[in-house]
Amino acid sequence: MAVILFDGVCNFCNATINYIMDHDGGRHQFASLQSAYGQSILDQLNRPSLDFDSVLLWEDGRIYEKSEAALRIAHHVKGWQWLWTLRFLPLSIRDRVYGLIARNRYRWFGKRESCRLPSPKERLRFVG
Repeated sequence: MAVILFDGVCNFCNATINYIMDHDGGRHQFASLQSAYGQSILDQLNRPSLDFDSVLLWEDGRIYEKSEAALRIAHHVKGWQWLWTLRFLPLSIRDRVYGLIARNRYRWFGKRESCRLPSPKERLRFVG
């Protein structure tokens, strides 16, 4: 099972997680980076607790971030598999585009005051 760690107050991130939950065939589990579980992962990676500028994917004992995480996730989401072909672009270009979106996500899509609460059905897919 792969775990996606995401910015729990970002509207774009939450909409993306909702889509993934509906289209990944149950492959992923989820946790916000702001949660105790997310914070423990950031601590293990020696990352600042307030560093929420990247989605993280914990899969097969490895952590992926930024465009690498996004493409690996997309590879297993119905309707997004075609994005996997972008892995052939240089990482520096992919991460630059990812960074542009990450830096502007609150301005473009908005931000919540607190992390989302999963529904009772969704709770089974959240860790921590």
